[in-house]
Amino acid sequence: MKSQVPIGSSPLRIAVLAHLHHPITSPFAGGMESHTAHLVTGLVAQGHEVTLFAKGGSVVGCPLVPVLDAGFVVRGYPEDERTNEQHEVLDGAMERAVKLIQAGCFDAVVNNSLSPVPHRLLMQLPTLHVLHTPPLPRLIEILRDPATTLQQWHRYVTVSEANACPWREWLPTIEIVHNGIDLSHWDEWAEPKHSVAAWTGRIAAEKGTHVAIAAAREASLKLRIAGPIHDQEYFRSQIEPQLDDDIMYLGHLNQQKLQRLIASSQVFLSSPLWEEPFGLTTLEAMACGTPVAALPAGAMAELIGTTGGVVADSRDSKSLSVAATRAKDMDRKQVQARASRFALAGMIEGYERILHSMVHRSFSQASEGS
Repeated sequence: MKSQVPIGSSPLRIAVLAHLHHPITSPFAGGMESHTAHLVTGLVAQGHEVTLFAKGGSVVGCPLVPVLDAGFVVRGYPEDERTNEQHEVLDGAMERAVKLIQAGCFDAVVNNSLSPVPHRLLMQLPTLHVLHTPPLPRLIEILRDPATTLQQWHRYVTVSEANACPWREWLPTIEIVHNGIDLSHWDEWAEPKHSVAAWTGRIAAEKGTHVAIAAAREASLKLRIAGPIHDQEYFRSQIEPQLDDDIMYLGHLNQQKLQRLIASSQVFLSSPLWEEPFGLTTLEAMACGTPVAALPAGAMAELIGTTGGVVADSRDSKSLSVAATRAKDMDRKQVQARASRFALAGMIEGYERILHSMVHRSFSQASEGS
């Protein structure tokens, strides 16, 4: 349905399409779920009328339309190992969401999923596609299709310059809105425990938890690990056998417990083995004032800069251990100041600016054609 609202600072009616793998609820399964929750909260706080289309079990501060049963478990990881049956269920749920949006009365859509369906079916509504990952085969297939016309009222953004680079082959005008967090939720100061490191995030091979463990041992650091186990076999074979008094897994913690863990650690280890598009856990650590030692992957250097921590010279545990030794005594106030560049308010402002702009373009073209 075409936009009904001319541009200005007027509130918009916004449909947000979530990634359907997990409910949008705390503690979050991953960065995309956290991003969706904070985006919705921020837009609502700015006076916009937001409706979230997501997996059942989501808990958000806006109207929720569940389009996939909470009990449906997405198996097959990474995505290219997923079965056709899984794709059919996920695509079917997304198609239902799109039809409900088309039948509704929305000014704009934020596509915060990894699904190709909105790219195919949401041609007539102003849609902001947020690309949270490096290029995925199913999305590239859509963008390469000669039948796919990039509408002038569709915009594409991603979360870092590092992630924008590989997308520019297909989307040369892709924009960047850095992720942001509510810094006030992560500003608790604690006396850091000597020689204790923290690692938080999804426990999966591409997140490099095993590399962080090796680096901690090489740097004579105790390591405390927290986060959801996304790859059970990886955890059983490579992580669990290494757990002891020095390397401990604390479970999937809520935000308050995570904050205490990170703030009381001398250093935070970030060990991505893929091209990390952003790194929300890295930002959360810096917001606590905890310096970060990171592998040189994806957006790590872009996020950390020179005052948020130390980026390792290469992608191995020895280099990460050297980075951790250098980072652990950095000025925690400077680390926290670096994090302040990525405030939630700035992220929301960036999305608002683009949403108003594309709704305005759609409205203007509709007026000219009438």
